[in-house]
Amino acid sequence: MKTALPPLGWLRTFEAAARHLSFTGAAHDLNMTQSAVSQQIKSLEGYLGQPLFIRRPRALELTEAGITYLPVVRDAFRTLLRGTRAVTGQQGDVVQVICNLSLACFWLAPRLPRFRAAHPEVKLNLITELWEPREMAENADVEIRYSVRPSDTVRAEQLCSDYYYPVCAPDFPVTLDTLQDQPLYECSNLLCSWANWAEDQALSWGDPTIVTATTFALTMSIARAGGGLTLAHDTIASWMIERGELIAPFKHRAPMAEAYYLILSPQAERSPGAIAFANWVRAEFARDQSTRLGTQA
Repeated sequence: MKTALPPLGWLRTFEAAARHLSFTGAAHDLNMTQSAVSQQIKSLEGYLGQPLFIRRPRALELTEAGITYLPVVRDAFRTLLRGTRAVTGQQGDVVQVICNLSLACFWLAPRLPRFRAAHPEVKLNLITELWEPREMAENADVEIRYSVRPSDTVRAEQLCSDYYYPVCAPDFPVTLDTLQDQPLYECSNLLCSWANWAEDQALSWGDPTIVTATTFALTMSIARAGGGLTLAHDTIASWMIERGELIAPFKHRAPMAEAYYLILSPQAERSPGAIAFANWVRAEFARDQSTRLGTQA
């Protein structure tokens, strides 16, 4: 009977692979190769004597053993993090904030000076992710997640209800009649797609060539540079539209299935800095929603 713990690196690799349900996503997080991730998972499974994942052709699924083991591993890492912060004197001093790259660039960055002016005593560590975690992102105090609906195991608070629509550079020549002949971009694996936007307004839609990307930060940069049209939504597009860097050339806006959610870790609820940041985020999203409603009235 084994009494020693498996190597810490194997456990970290397991947590990342379980969070993404992807060896590729875990490799991206951990700066490893996909084959190295796969090998460490096999080693851990061999050590435990049972599989942790069901390997599907295009995805992973946790086995019953994996589902049981994952919260144990996550709790252990959180305990280590809290202990490390206490020993180094960082407990409560730095608020770990995680959100996706597009929100960080197009929503958080323009507003951050307001938060710093109001709370100069709060230190933030801003971390961006491309992949949506299944649970609370590791090491995060505050997370702003873009998702259809987070897992029921996560205490998530919806921040807004958005609409999505095409955007392009101000001088880009396009009409509804010529739209499908233009370079079109969208983010992969989202419900706010070109086909769904067209269907929402009963627009005849063929099968145009659409380039997909993993983040709005890329597709909106292409559109801003005059490279074509991409779909975007109010939260990330409004700032660039106000600055005249993008326009919404068509009136129709479709309700977005995805939304932004605020998630606080248990330790954040005892951190004045994390609470201050979370309250500020709530207030900023509420102000955005109020401004949009006033504009539409």
